[in-house]
Amino acid sequence: MKQYRIAAIPGDGIGQEVIGEGIKVLNTLARESKRFSFSFRHFPWSSDYYLKHGYYIPPGGLEALKEFDAIFFGAVGSPKVPDHISLWGLRLPICQGFDQYANVRPARVLPGVQSPLRNGQGIDWVIIRENTEGEYSGSGGRVHQGLPEEIATETSVFTRTGVERIHRYAFELAAKRPRRNLTLVTKSNAQRHGMVLWDEIFHEVAKDFPRVNTQRILVDAVTTVMTLKPQSLDVIVATNLHADILSDLAAALSGSLGIAPTANLNPERRFPSMFEPIHGSAIDIAGKGIANPIATFWTAAMMLEHLGETQAATRLMWAIEAVTAEKIFTPDLGGTARTAEVTRAVRNFLRQ
Repeated sequence: MKQYRIAAIPGDGIGQEVIGEGIKVLNTLARESKRFSFSFRHFPWSSDYYLKHGYYIPPGGLEALKEFDAIFFGAVGSPKVPDHISLWGLRLPICQGFDQYANVRPARVLPGVQSPLRNGQGIDWVIIRENTEGEYSGSGGRVHQGLPEEIATETSVFTRTGVERIHRYAFELAAKRPRRNLTLVTKSNAQRHGMVLWDEIFHEVAKDFPRVNTQRILVDAVTTVMTLKPQSLDVIVATNLHADILSDLAAALSGSLGIAPTANLNPERRFPSMFEPIHGSAIDIAGKGIANPIATFWTAAMMLEHLGETQAATRLMWAIEAVTAEKIFTPDLGGTARTAEVTRAVRNFLRQ
């Protein structure tokens, strides 16, 4: 029997709740499959850990993570710590340190869920986000702090290698989907260096994928397409910042941030990949037992796919959709179910 070693990092807020529920579901699925099992190791890295020790990831922490098959991550963010410190202290060092350059965020309206759009059933997208450079490269600085002439610079860094590999990943994914459509999103009319490079490399890579239909839409314009003509989009590739924003919009248009998954992939598998729900730490509802665990379960299904357990991933998605079809919803979807109730329902379907 294959055993997968998974590093669990619940982090902050509702991450502490939903990762535990995800582990219950994964263990139930493993017991039912009788073909694989999980060995989870919990890492207590969080904002409270940072306040106690002065760092999120202790010395040697990344080296320890390398030994695992995947990372199951909750969220990071706390009112006790400035956001730029928490993000750069925990999530980004893992994404950049393990070269998880492909951030994959699927979006569709699950059975029973109501999209705020009249034509929301047309939503069936995968947003591919470049995940290690661009606007979140960390390049820049501040000088003359506190003085009238204070200057802050934030430099987007785009490398030919980084841009080409994310485009190639997006094309390969689009080629496997029924519609074979790929939309490039940039802002190359105003940002005439990095964004123009994105456009140029996209069209170069497109020559290797003649069966994939392509289009380019500016980032401001694509928000209107997402809301007015969702059925016209399929796979979307965009920069770190643009895709970060667009994927949140995609989640909201799909019904709730509480159902949206994310995979941070190192496609070459030189390092473990990291899987996290999109919703963040949601401090306002933390500890109330009402967080939606569906995003975590969908994220777990993506992790199973990455591990090669496609049959188990399909079974988990079937259970998720069976639960949403019965409208067993937490408050973010207009229901009254608690986190544990949704988990119980999914596990019951997995046992059938």
